[in-house]
Amino acid sequence: MHYRWLSIIPPILTILLSLITKEVFLSLFIGVLVGATIITHNPLTGFTDTLNTYIVGSLTDSWNVSILIFCLSIGGLIGILSKNGGTKGISNLIVSKAKNSKSTLFSTWLMGMLIFFDDYANSLIVGSTMRSITDKMKVSREKLAYIVDSTAAPVSSIALISTWVGFETGLIKDGLSSINVDLNAYTVFLQTIPYRFYSLLTLAFVLIIIFIGKDFGPMARAERRTYLTGKVLDDNATPLVSDEVSSLESNTSVERWYNAVIPILSVIIITIIGLYINGGGLKGASLKDAFGNADASVVLLWASFGGTIVAALMSLAQRILSLKEIMEAWVAGLKSMTVASIILVLAWALGSVNDKLGTSQFIVDITKGSLPHYLLPVVMFIIPAIVAFATGSSWGANSIVMPLAINLAYQIGGIDMLIPTIGSVLTGAVLGDHCSPISDTTIMSSMASACDHIAHVKTQMPYAMAVGIVSILIGFIPAGFGFNPYISLILGIVTLIALVNLIGVKPTDEKRLSMIPIQSTNK
Repeated sequence: MHYRWLSIIPPILTILLSLITKEVFLSLFIGVLVGATIITHNPLTGFTDTLNTYIVGSLTDSWNVSILIFCLSIGGLIGILSKNGGTKGISNLIVSKAKNSKSTLFSTWLMGMLIFFDDYANSLIVGSTMRSITDKMKVSREKLAYIVDSTAAPVSSIALISTWVGFETGLIKDGLSSINVDLNAYTVFLQTIPYRFYSLLTLAFVLIIIFIGKDFGPMARAERRTYLTGKVLDDNATPLVSDEVSSLESNTSVERWYNAVIPILSVIIITIIGLYINGGGLKGASLKDAFGNADASVVLLWASFGGTIVAALMSLAQRILSLKEIMEAWVAGLKSMTVASIILVLAWALGSVNDKLGTSQFIVDITKGSLPHYLLPVVMFIIPAIVAFATGSSWGANSIVMPLAINLAYQIGGIDMLIPTIGSVLTGAVLGDHCSPISDTTIMSSMASACDHIAHVKTQMPYAMAVGIVSILIGFIPAGFGFNPYISLILGIVTLIALVNLIGVKPTDEKRLSMIPIQSTNK
């Protein structure tokens, strides 16, 4: 049966409800419900099918279940590493190297890069750890919150092992299945990394700001205030502080960096070896073929549980945590992934409904002649950015846009357009997340840095938008024409360096500072 225009109601309704209500759970559920009702022509049957056929059905797929368990187990591993003092040990090691404001800010960036396995843990640990030392070095809280926020989702979303990788590969796998393309989802994930222009350029831009020592916009005003008055916060600021920050702190005086590094390295090593073995490497397959043929969902499960066992044994061997404390920490970390898991299941369910309605094919049919293939990466960068900004959820934006993006890319541009389009969706959601005042990681960054939340949003947005515009002009538009992404990244970094030098102001530049009034950044 051809549903035609009816087929686009579920995704459009989901997006509109997300924009209006800011509730991703509710929006996704209603999208699935409406789609099921269209299929069955009966609201009651649609409701039962939503639960039994689509939500429960999404959990009968072995890949989906494996990815879900992987996300939960990585959360449990993070819980153990936080409680046994491992993550705090990494923090202390980095902090000991900080001698001035520049090295302190670089240490903050470096810590953000090293705590790559989860953006929530990243924001809370880095912000709360570095706050006291950045205060001593007279760095504004706005600057600290910006660096914390800009090394959370950008690095976690492209890390080879993180709470994001399961979610992203799950969406990619689902999208590829809907168009009957037999590609390895994890391999595709790896291939999209060079096209994550916003995420990669944001990580570079933080370093540019740190080492050039210049700022612009509201951030320049905040830095001028701290430089002239020593006040890390505006007089009218209301710091956003929560007990959630302390929930990730260790409950032991033992803080050894290797208690986190060794389990994380074990996860990476098990993943690499596991992909090789699972893909037939021991049976004569080449390294490339083995990685391409491997079932990443199974291997990631091996790695996450292997890392958890290593972390638990190290904690027991050093008598840092008892078995009961290890299990409590593991369960606490697992609970932190509940929200992400629910979004993932509902996203799978919506994808199944859209597939049955023929949503993607219908959109392809009506846009194939009007949307040039070379504009796909740009369009699929902007749309999830808008959805993520309005909803505060990059995962929600990815889950809504990805199925449509994959089908459009394949039908309009073929296999060659799949990789840049998938990369643009995944990084576009990060841009929207960075600019949104209701984003969870943006709120957590303000919280961990004890910064006024509105001040953080106002000072970060110009930086995020600057990188976003450069990503479009030098990254996604050329990518649509098949331009080498690595060259685009180099040109993007050069452009950002020139931009900061041109319009940025140093706190010590009295002549140019006199033209920038000290005013509140939180109003």
